[in-house]
Amino acid sequence: MASQQTFGAIIQRESVIFDGPQEEQKEFLQSLVTNDVAAATADTLIYAALLTPQGKYLSDFFVRLDAKDNFVLDVVPSQAEALVKRLAMYKLRRPIRITREPLTVAVIWGEDIPKSGLIDPRDPKLGWRVYDDAETIIASVESSDYDFHRLKLAIPESETDLIPNDTYILEAGFEKMNGVDFKKGCYVGQEIVARMKHKTELRKGYVLVSVSGTTQPGEQILTSEKKPVGTLHSTKNGVGLAFIRFDKVKNLKLFNASGGTINIIK
Repeated sequence: MASQQTFGAIIQRESVIFDGPQEEQKEFLQSLVTNDVAAATADTLIYAALLTPQGKYLSDFFVRLDAKDNFVLDVVPSQAEALVKRLAMYKLRRPIRITREPLTVAVIWGEDIPKSGLIDPRDPKLGWRVYDDAETIIASVESSDYDFHRLKLAIPESETDLIPNDTYILEAGFEKMNGVDFKKGCYVGQEIVARMKHKTELRKGYVLVSVSGTTQPGEQILTSEKKPVGTLHSTKNGVGLAFIRFDKVKNLKLFNASGGTINIIK
C-alpha cells in the first residue's frame, strides 16, 4: 500500500503511434521536434514540441518507446488530430505509418515511486507518468488535483498556457523544462529558437502568481495606471500562471481586467 504522502490523478491523453523501421522513425522525428528523441526509451520520457517554421509552438508531447521499440507520443487529445496531420505532411514517402488511439495516464507524485512509472522530465517534483494498468495504480494512492499540483510548480499546460501559433517555447520555459536540445541539429523552427537563445535576452515569460477576486484565462494584467503588462492564463485555488513583460512589472501592484489583484510569487 502506498504512503498517504503519495498522490495521484487520472488524466486522459492520446497516443500518437509510429510503425515502420525504427531508424526511419527516429530520423523522421529528429528532423522535426525540439528535443533529442534518441534519448527516449521504454523507461525514459523525453519532453519535446513541434514548431512552425517561424519558431512558434504548435504542440507539445512526451516521447517514449513501446514494447516493440516504436516511438509513441503522449499528447493532449485536443491536439492529436492536428499533430498527426502535420506529421503526415512532413512524412512524404518515408516507410512509416502514424496512428492514434485514446490513452489513460496515471500521474503519481509524492514519496513512493510506482514500479512502472516514468519520471516527468519537465520537473522531478511533478512525479511519474504510469502508462500500464493506470486505473489499478491510481487506486493505491490518495486522489488529488493534478492541475493544481502542476500550477504550483509553474508548469504551463497545452493550450491553456501554451498557445498554438503564438507561444515561443523559450519564453514558455522549455529550456528549464528540458524540452529543447541546443546541440541536436536542425528541426522545424530551430533557427528562431537558437537566435532567441544566443542573441537576445528574454524579456517576457511565465511567472507563478497569486490571484484574488474574479479571474478569467486570457485576461490582460494591468498596472494601477491601467497599462497592460501581460496576460493571465491558468488559475486554480488562488494561484496561477501569468505571461508578463519582466521589465514592466518591477515593484508594481498588478490587477486583472475583472478587478482582481495579482501578486508575483516567482
